[in-house]
Amino acid sequence: MVPGTPAAMLPAQEAAKIYRTNYVRNSRAIGVLWAIFTILFAIVNVVCFIQPYWIGDGVETPQAGYFGLFHYCIGNGMSRELTCQGSFTEFSSIPSGAFKAASFFIGLSMVLVITCIVCFALFFFCSTATVYKICGWMQLASATCLVLGCLIFPDGWDSDEVKRMCGEQTDKYTLGACSVRWAYILAIMGILDALILSFLAFVLGNRQDGLMAVELLADSKGNSLLMPVSSVSQ
Repeated sequence: MVPGTPAAMLPAQEAAKIYRTNYVRNSRAIGVLWAIFTILFAIVNVVCFIQPYWIGDGVETPQAGYFGLFHYCIGNGMSRELTCQGSFTEFSSIPSGAFKAASFFIGLSMVLVITCIVCFALFFFCSTATVYKICGWMQLASATCLVLGCLIFPDGWDSDEVKRMCGEQTDKYTLGACSVRWAYILAIMGILDALILSFLAFVLGNRQDGLMAVELLADSKGNSLLMPVSSVSQ
């Protein structure tokens, strides 16, 4: 067998085909997991934005109640009934400028990750690597907004409403007799989740680019090796 003939290229082509098949199968499996966890992260983000359990009362608090980003409920005197106020559609009802800023950033984070899920439809129209990178940037921006929201939120703990529930010792970044609730902790965990998802999206996108480069190189080599054979036959 003469080196450079099409028959000599069969083993290399078969090996490349097997490698590509395995790679595509593994990439699809990882991509499906990435998409599932992105949807789960979006659910977590929506829950953190809506639920008012970021901080709450404790054993020694003057009043019962709990606070979220924009909605809060506080007891009135000795009564166990809670009076609830605050709405995201009415910014003036939010008791602190810091709470308003935190609501904006957490809401923006939620919009970004939902937009990322909508961008999944681009897999049918655009390059896979491009879509992964677009989603990666959106997830990174969503994580940044979550970080800003979680850092800004404690700056509003010196508001009169929070002090009425948590005591006069409450101040910025000092919660007094109150405690952090599960929604705040879930938002902090969401930051790590978003960072991992964005990193994975960039890795998948770069590997897709690398696979395309390998395929183009293999095609060019195959064409260059076939050209001398065709010229001899002529």
